[in-house]
Formats: sequence, C-alpha cells, structure tokens
Amino acid sequence: MSASKSSLAALTLGAIGVVYGDIGTSVLYAMKEVFGSGHVPFTEDNVYGILSIFFWTLTVIVSIKYVVLVLRADNHGEGGLVAMLALASQSVKDRPDLRRVLLIIGIFGTCLFYGDGVITPAISVLSAVEGLEVISPGFKRYVIPLTLVILFCLFAVQKRGTAGIGKFFGPITVVWFMVIAVLGVSHIIDQPRILWAISPHYALGFMWENPGTTFIILGAVVLCVTGGEALYADMGHFGKKPIRLAWFSVVMPALTLNYFGQGALLLDHPEAVKNPFFLMAPDWALLPLVGLATMATVIASQALISGAFSVTKQVIQLGYLPRLQVTHTSVKDTGQIYLPFVNWGLFVAIVLAVVMFKSSSNLAAAYGIAVCTDMLITTVLTFYVIRYGWKYPLWLCILATGFFFVVDFAFWASNLLKLFDGGWFPLMIGGAIFTLMLTWKDGRRLLNAKLRADSLDLPSFLEAVFVSPPARVEGTAVFLTADAGTVPNALLHNLKHNKVLHANNLFVTVRNHEVPWIGLDKRLQIESLGHDCWQVTINYGFKNDPDVPKALEQMRGRGCALDAMSTSYFLSRDTVVPTLGEGMAPWREKLFAQMHHNASAAADFLNLPNNSVVELGSKIEI
Repeated sequence: MSASKSSLAALTLGAIGVVYGDIGTSVLYAMKEVFGSGHVPFTEDNVYGILSIFFWTLTVIVSIKYVVLVLRADNHGEGGLVAMLALASQSVKDRPDLRRVLLIIGIFGTCLFYGDGVITPAISVLSAVEGLEVISPGFKRYVIPLTLVILFCLFAVQKRGTAGIGKFFGPITVVWFMVIAVLGVSHIIDQPRILWAISPHYALGFMWENPGTTFIILGAVVLCVTGGEALYADMGHFGKKPIRLAWFSVVMPALTLNYFGQGALLLDHPEAVKNPFFLMAPDWALLPLVGLATMATVIASQALISGAFSVTKQVIQLGYLPRLQVTHTSVKDTGQIYLPFVNWGLFVAIVLAVVMFKSSSNLAAAYGIAVCTDMLITTVLTFYVIRYGWKYPLWLCILATGFFFVVDFAFWASNLLKLFDGGWFPLMIGGAIFTLMLTWKDGRRLLNAKLRADSLDLPSFLEAVFVSPPARVEGTAVFLTADAGTVPNALLHNLKHNKVLHANNLFVTVRNHEVPWIGLDKRLQIESLGHDCWQVTINYGFKNDPDVPKALEQMRGRGCALDAMSTSYFLSRDTVVPTLGEGMAPWREKLFAQMHHNASAAADFLNLPNNSVVELGSKIEI
C-alpha cells in the first residue's frame, strides 16, 4: 500500500514537472497581454471581469474538457493527438471516406504541434529573460542574445537525454508553483475582495457589456491555457490519476492565486500593467525570480522538445514521414529518444522566431492559432470516438462535445484576427510539414503500387524454382519486403548473380498499425511456404521500437532457429526516378524522390546488425 502511494507521489511530482511546466509559465505573459493590448479600458470592473474569464477558461478548457473528458479517451493507455487520431480512425474503419477525412484532419493537427513547438519555447524563455528589464532598463539590449544562448544550451544537451536532469524537473517546478502562489497571496491579502472574481457573473457581465472586446481579447486569454494539450499527450508517461491529482491539488490553485494576485496588484498600482508578474515581487527578490522563471521556462520547453521527438517517431511509424536517425538516450526507458534532425530543425525555427518577433508581446500575436486549431481538432475527433467507438447516444455525444466545440471555435475565431500580426508563422511551419507528410504518404502509395504491378507471386515463383532447385548454402537469408506474398528484388538478384539459395529463407514484411503498442504474443504471423521457406509478418504499434532480429527470435521452436552468426539480411535499396504522367505533380515527385534518397537506412531503423546486411539497388520510375 505504501509502495503504491509513493509511486503515485513520484508520478504526480513528475507530472507537475513535465506536463504542467508550460501552463505554469503562462502567468509570465497572459495577464500582461490582455491589459497591454489596449482593447480593455483599465477599470475595477474590467479587472474583475478579466480575472473571472481567466478562471473559467482554465476551469472549462483544462479542468472539465481535458482533465475530466478527454483523458478518458486513452488508446491502450496512451494519449495525444496521434493516439486520438488512431482511436478515431479505428472507430470509423467501416466508413472509408470519413476515415480518410479524419486522418487528414488529424495529421494536419499533428503538423501544427510543430508550429506550437516553435512559438512556446521562444515566448516562454523570452518572457522570463525580459524580467531583467524590470530590474534595469539597461538590460534590454542583452535580452535577445541571452535568450538565444539559453535556447542553444537547451538544444545542445538533448543528445545526452533527459534522464540525468529529468529528476530535477518536478522539484524545481513545484518550487515555481509555490513561489507564484505565495506572490499571489501576498497581494490578495491587500485586496481580499478580488477573490469575488471567482463568481462567473463577473465574466458573463463583462462579455454581455463588451461582446466585441471579449471576442478580440480571447486571442490573448488563450495564453492562460498554453500547454493544455500536454495533459493528454503525456498520459502514457504518467497515467490519468497523477495528472488529475497534480492539476487539482497544486497547479490550478497556484495559477488561480497568482492571476488573482496580479489583479489585486493592478487595482493598487495600475502602472504595473507593463509587467504585472515581475512587479509583484519585492526588489530584493527580482533577480532570483528571473533565475527561477528562466529555469521553469527551460523545463517547459524541454517537455515540448521531448514531445516533438516522440510525435515524430510515431508519425514515421504510421508512414507519414521517411525514416530518420533515432538515438535512444536511456537503457531503461525506451521512450527517451533523440532525433538530431528534429532537434536542430526546431532550434533553427525558434531562433528565427526570436529574431523576427524580438519580444514576448510580439510572439503572443503569433501564438494561439496553432494551439486553438489543435484543441478544435481534438474536440472533433473526440466526438467520433465516443459516438462510433464507445457507441454513446447521438444526443449525448452532441451535447458533450458541442459545448466544447463552441468554446474552442470562439477562441479559434478570435485568434484568426492575429493572422497577419504573426499567426501566419506557426501556420506556415505546420503547412510546410503537412505538405511533406502528404507527399511522403502519397509517394509511398505510388511506389508500392508500382512495385506490386511489377512483382511476381512468391508461392508460384518458389514452386517454379524448386522444379529444378539451385544449390543450397548453409545459413539463413532474411529478405525484407514491403508486400507480403511478392518476390523481393533482392531474391531475384541473389539467384541471378550468385545462383544459390540459403538453407533457410525468411520473407519478412514489417507492418505498422494504428495502435500504440502490440504485445509479443501478436508480434509474428508465420506461414510455411515449404522447402524451408517462410512468409513472416512482424507487427508493431506506433510506439513500439522496431527490432527485426529480436522479433525473429520467436521463430525458435517453430521450425527455424536463427543463428546470428549465419544469418544475412537482404534489402532492396530503391532509387526513385520521377517521370511525367499520372501520379503526383512533378514538384511533389521530385520532393518525394529527395526525401526517399535522404531517408536513414532501413537497416538502422529496423535494428539490423550492420555486418550482416546486404543491400541490392534498383531504379523505380513513378
């Protein structure tokens, strides 16, 4: 009993550090942007109204939508937009047209995650370092260079993994939440009546009297729920209970106290609107607070970077991106990975964002569209999961998701007003990645169709070969093939040039499925083709790590025991040649050919031993 309690405590502490780092740092800039926008006249009633809107936005979007409803939609314990997409597509698998539309919507939402992944670290770290300007205006010229140095150090240590520094995430973030709560309480004591703003009638009153202004400022209010999607995405790491416990016991109370403390400060000192968070602190505490805020924002950024690595790996497994180099940074936790290309690609885009926008206020204009679109997509996918997957009555599904759809749509529509002020930036990043993903998916489909059209039927071919069999040599040949039941090019080359067959021949197809995990009991499907030849299908979920040699160890006891020293892996290394005609637009075919050429080696991706791999090349026109 005590062990399970300590485990729950450890997971809750971890969730505070990783899941809530992002939303915890929103206190740095959310209130500043609402009142600094110039759209809200500074009156006592408006302070109460805005605080009430903040509180109920956190309650409705985070507490009710994500913590209560969306966390229920787990895909074998996993969460996040990719898991929700897989769940929704499984729920409507008997409706192929609808399934195709949902896949495209879900993949677009996943692409926007990268746009969010660029804006969030930039705005978080920049807003923390801007605290130096409160200490002395002379520090202003150092803000951008210092921000870039901090971000470079953060990305440079990624290859070492987060295991070493991860254990400090939770405690530092707990200290952060304690500090922001204490800062809030210190000002609420001066103006205790500010707590009346919890009443929803202040929010409703403000919206009733200022409908146009409310619509405009929703684009800034959404800053208070930055990182809301992380709740769902990190469910697989921590579980529902620790995430819920962390939110209701620590995060929500600390955020509420700090926002209300900022409101109390503004009632006493309206001039503090230029940076209410840092001006809450006494002068002696400013420098330590800037240091703590910087650490908190680095932790929040770390969680997002790790999320980008995980999402990319999942998308590769689903077949929407080419293979990329994946490095495992922990021998214990297979989920801790490092993708150099994604790491430095994100860094370059973040540097571009910091240099282009120059301040957290300008970046706030860029933030919102991507995350609100993701929230809207999550709501839409949730409807199809609870309607077609869980078979709930239609009226209940419309009621449950319709309310959140209206709320999400209002925030999304408001953020469209920021499109030309910077909102285009994350959309441009998401759109570029979406183009790459669809091009890769369509290109793979064309390539596989071409291979199938030119392929021979494997059982018939083997039957013909064994009428007058070639010489057999000792050992096992593993032929990797994309299509089960077809003759691999590598086998044709081997017979043509070497005129031999191995004693054992395995024709292996690796299949990735739209579920997070596939257990060892369902890993292999084996069919004997006679003459010591087998057709083998290896099944993986999008969170499994492909390891073909390890999977084939299950052949032992099924008629074919593999000896690592006498096993050779034959791969076809295809060169794609774009041609005019049907298929994709010429520029997309050229793009696909380049992506195919630059994809990391299949041998590395499938964890094949380098000294046992034989690659045979061929050219394929699409």
